[in-house]
Amino acid sequence: MISIIIPTFNEEEYLPKLLSCIKKQAYKDYEIIVADADSSDKTRQIAKRHGCKIVNGGMPAVGRNNGAKSAKWDVLLFLDADLQFDSNFLKNAIGEFEEQKLDAAGCYIRPLSNNIIDKILFGIFNLWIFATQFFYPNASGSGIFCKKWLHKKINGFDETIRLSEDMDYVKRCGKHGKFRIIKSAKSYVAMRRFENEGRLKVGLKLLLSALYRIFFGEIRSDIFKYNLRYRRRK
Repeated sequence: MISIIIPTFNEEEYLPKLLSCIKKQAYKDYEIIVADADSSDKTRQIAKRHGCKIVNGGMPAVGRNNGAKSAKWDVLLFLDADLQFDSNFLKNAIGEFEEQKLDAAGCYIRPLSNNIIDKILFGIFNLWIFATQFFYPNASGSGIFCKKWLHKKINGFDETIRLSEDMDYVKRCGKHGKFRIIKSAKSYVAMRRFENEGRLKVGLKLLLSALYRIFFGEIRSDIFKYNLRYRRRK
């Protein structure tokens, strides 16, 4: 059984698509927790209509941690709100997670787009997380599994990190438990950020942020001007 945790802020356009994908899953043993950062649109109403548990959110790390605090199952799944996946995503992922006796895991991601640049950028990212999974774990918030004991062991997501808090999270998970990238389940990501800011610009920011983390440590300032679309709770 798993607890699915989704941080949100004004996601009325994307959240219904994700919740619809979850509802169609062959695997049914889950709860859904939406950690909402005071959305001004219909996000909370949509979550309530779909039977989700709603908790207060904030920046993504805050929302994920708050969701984990109210989770009742032993495996946590952190998802971004703008994802989609096929009906066997959970069944395949949980099966592989248990078969490999994992404590934490990430997923390969694909773009919800036929644009060749999108496919190249995501291909590079997937190659990166595959190559580093054994010694320097990386994974996107577009699909992170973690056992609750491990989440507590590492004190959850670091809320002081401005960018790539998901990468830091799985890196720390890998120090205390077995981490791998799941091969049998993929999530598909909306390209809204790439379309709004420009593909090459966003791709360059992500590349530079990865290099920054390697040489200087975690990113705790807005040095890369990466708009997370969230606002901090007061």
